[in-house]
Amino acid sequence: MSRISKIMGLTAAASALALPAFAQDAAAAEPIMDKGDVAWMMVSTLLVLLMILPGLALFYGGLVRTKNMLSVLMQCTVITALVMVIWVVYGYSFAFGGGTSPYWGGLGKVFLAGVTMDSMAATFTDGVVIPEFVFIAFQMTFAAITPALIVGAFAERIKFSAVLLFVALWVTFVYFPVAHMVWDSAGLIFNLGALDFAGGTVVHINAGIAALVGSIMVGKRIGLGKDMMAPHSMTLTMVGASLLWVGWFGFNAGSNLEANGGAGLAMINTFTATAGAILAWCAIEVMSRGKASMLGAASGMVAGLVAVTPAAGSVGPVGAIVLGGIASAGCYFFVAVVKNKFGYDDSLDVFGVHGIGGIIGAVGTGIFTAPGLGGTGGDDYSLVGQTWIQIEAVVITIVWCAIGSFILYKLVDMMVGLRVDESSERQGLDLTSHGEAAYHS
Repeated sequence: MSRISKIMGLTAAASALALPAFAQDAAAAEPIMDKGDVAWMMVSTLLVLLMILPGLALFYGGLVRTKNMLSVLMQCTVITALVMVIWVVYGYSFAFGGGTSPYWGGLGKVFLAGVTMDSMAATFTDGVVIPEFVFIAFQMTFAAITPALIVGAFAERIKFSAVLLFVALWVTFVYFPVAHMVWDSAGLIFNLGALDFAGGTVVHINAGIAALVGSIMVGKRIGLGKDMMAPHSMTLTMVGASLLWVGWFGFNAGSNLEANGGAGLAMINTFTATAGAILAWCAIEVMSRGKASMLGAASGMVAGLVAVTPAAGSVGPVGAIVLGGIASAGCYFFVAVVKNKFGYDDSLDVFGVHGIGGIIGAVGTGIFTAPGLGGTGGDDYSLVGQTWIQIEAVVITIVWCAIGSFILYKLVDMMVGLRVDESSERQGLDLTSHGEAAYHS
C-alpha cells in the first residue's frame, strides 16, 4: 500500500469516528425527554392527588365530631375540583405564564394557550425536559391541596358557600402570586436565592397563616372548652395521615422533576425527617403527660413532612432527622401552649403544624443544607447568608398571605357571611349544609 493510500485510509477512518461525535453534539443541542422522568412525574402527580383525596379528607374528617365528618369530606372534595378548573382557566398562567413581573406570571397562558402535546417544560438539568401538560397537572395538585389545608382551622362552623368563595379568591390573589414569586425564574423570592424545594413557603406557610387569620375572624366554636370536642375517629385520622405520608413522596421526590439521584435524596429525607418527628412528638408527650398518643404520633408525622418539604432536595438524611425532631418540638409548643394562651380556635391545628412546621423547615433548610451538616451546599456555601435569605422569604410570604387573607375573609363575610347560624352549628354541618350524614345509627 502506498504512503498516499495509507494517509487516505487513516483520514477516512478518522472521519468515520468523528461522525458519531458530531451526531452526539447535534443531539445534545436538542432537548431530551426521558420516558422514565415522564412516568415518574405522572405517578407523582397521582400521589399528590392521593394526599388530598382521600388522605387529607380522612385525616381532617377523623379529627372533627361525627356530625361534621361529611362536611369536611365535601369541603376537601369540592375545593379540589374548583381549584383544578381555576388552574386551567388562568391559574397556571398567573403562576407560570412566562411574564417578567416578580409578582405574577401574566396572561400569556390563560386557558392554557399555546400548550400542546409537543410543548415541553424545563427541569433542573439543562437540556432535559418533560411534557408541559405533565408539569401543569403536577403543579395543579399543589394548588388544590394548599387551600384544602386551610379548612381545618375553621372546621365545624363555616358556611360551605363561604369556603368556596374564599378559596376562589385566595388562590387568585395569594397562592398563585406566591407560587410565581418562589418557583418562577422571574419571581421575587426565586431571585433572592431562597431554597424551597417542594413548597415550605408556597404551600405550608401560606396555608398556615391563612388558617390562623381565618380561625380568628370566623371565631371560636360554640361550646369550646365546655363541650366534648375530641376527634370522633382516630382510626380514620391515622389512615388519613398514613395516606398523606405515602402521597408526600410524590410531593417531595416529584418536585425534583426527574427520576434520578436528586429524587432519591428527597425520597429518603421524606422517610427520615418524618420518622424523627414522630419519635420526637411521642417522647415530648411521654415527658409532659406520661403517655404517647396516636393523635400525637399523627401530628408528629405531619409536622415532619411539613418541615422537610422545603429541605428535601438539599439536606442530608441525618440532618432531616434532626430537622424533623426540631419541628415536632416547635409545633407541639404552639399546639399545646401558645394556642391555649392566646385563645384562638384553630380547630385542627393548621397553623400550629403547617404554619410553624413550614417556618421551621424553611429556615432550617438554610442551616442543614450546609455541607458541614451533611447538606448538598458547595464549598462556597454561606450558612448565615443562606439562612438570612430563607428568613426574608418567610417574612415576605407571611406578610403577603396575612394581609391578602384578611382582606379576602372580610370581603367574603360582607358578601355571603362566613359563619353558619347557631342552630346549624349545634345540629352539625353534615345535615344542615349538605342534607346527608356520614354515619347512620
